[in-house]
Amino acid sequence: MTNKPASIDAAKKQAKLLRNKLADDGTAISHSKSLELIAQQYGFRDWNSLFADYGNRPKRNWQVGDIVSGHYLSQPFRAEILSVTRMGDGWFRLTFKFDEPVDIITFESWSAFRQRTTQVIGPDGMTREKTSDGRPHMVLEL
Repeated sequence: MTNKPASIDAAKKQAKLLRNKLADDGTAISHSKSLELIAQQYGFRDWNSLFADYGNRPKRNWQVGDIVSGHYLSQPFRAEILSVTRMGDGWFRLTFKFDEPVDIITFESWSAFRQRTTQVIGPDGMTREKTSDGRPHMVLEL
């Protein structure tokens, strides 16, 4: 499946825009049909499958002092959150201080250790930015 919208509300907004654009061009479709088309555009069988993929979890509210773990540039880590800035619907800019410095270089002959980083994390616990192999820069264990 391809990347999905940042939130279920963003997917609904896309469906509304699609329906309005098609109506402007002379093709009327129902709201439910526009939802189905958006879901299929992102590789889901139908709207219910896309909706279920977001899950029924409550949105996470990160706080200074929270201890988190996950992978940063494919390296495992445990860290404390030093700062939190709410960016939008489920998106946060978080500054992390790693318990142990993380080597961000994958070459055996060279290392570069990082003790802190600031990342924008989405509702799914991942960054939008990806490495050259398609993995998110950071993935938090939720």
